[in-house]
Amino acid sequence: MEKAAIVTAEIELLTAIKTADVEVLDKMLHQDLLFNMPDGQTITKEFDLQSYRSGKMKIDSLEAFDQVINVIDDSAVVAVTISLKGTYDQNPIKGVFRYIRIWKQFNENLKVIAGSCTQLA
Repeated sequence: MEKAAIVTAEIELLTAIKTADVEVLDKMLHQDLLFNMPDGQTITKEFDLQSYRSGKMKIDSLEAFDQVINVIDDSAVVAVTISLKGTYDQNPIKGVFRYIRIWKQFNENLKVIAGSCTQLA
């Protein structure tokens, strides 16, 4: 696995998040994904997809920076800082968050198998 593939996958994932592209998210998130939210809640792939499908999650702006990628065999760990503005269930979301995402190679497909996010500011 090459870092360039992870960089491309991250861009595709963030674009899908920005545009609420459930089809792309469905393809990129592993069926057994677990993701820890800043409030400590652990969500699943289905919960995440439903928040976009229902229109609860709306992203107005998203900017990624400070990305670090470590490739480990058929997996990669990505740490990235994201400045985010939007709403969830009509409640404003605004801040800077540090994400960690774990990608794993499955045949030709890279999928996110786990992640977590903490609010910085």
